[in-house]
Amino acid sequence: MKSVIGIACMAVLLTVSGLFWTATEAAAASAEEINIGADATLQRFKDAVMGGEQFLARAKGVLVFPKVIKAGLIVGGEYGEGALRIDNRTVAYYSTAAGSLGLQAGAQSKSIVLVFLTASALQDFRASTGWKAGADGSVAVVQWGVGEDINSLDIKDPIVGFVFGNKGLMFNLTIEGAKFTRITK
Repeated sequence: MKSVIGIACMAVLLTVSGLFWTATEAAAASAEEINIGADATLQRFKDAVMGGEQFLARAKGVLVFPKVIKAGLIVGGEYGEGALRIDNRTVAYYSTAAGSLGLQAGAQSKSIVLVFLTASALQDFRASTGWKAGADGSVAVVQWGVGEDINSLDIKDPIVGFVFGNKGLMFNLTIEGAKFTRITK
């Protein structure tokens, strides 16, 4: 009986690692592909968030992940590549990765936009060799009402995150535990 359980656990782990490997390989993109995706994601942000263009103009930097793929079967992982923009110009590329354990099966894609509202938060992020949300810095996921201008909120957090799914902006999500690492493209 123990060997059957062991074999079943091994099969689940191999399936998950295969899904995660496939997701990371599929997500690997060229600098040009990341920049095109970042442009589209930022346009989607401006269209979905009332006052989004003015909000982004206040940012010291914006980290944009056009496609973060999450795959799993009990054990899951997610991976994506994105661009750090300062003054509307890409200055570096980053990957994001996270793991999870729990009731899950399948794969999905999402986009993430992290807005650095203070120079010190941006500087701390850029100086790190592997920045982990929640451990190295807190990321607030902003909530507001439909039709409300984001600029009408008194946001005091130095880093604000937005997550988009297939149906638009997603609320009540966290990116705590996600690790962001600079990559060369």
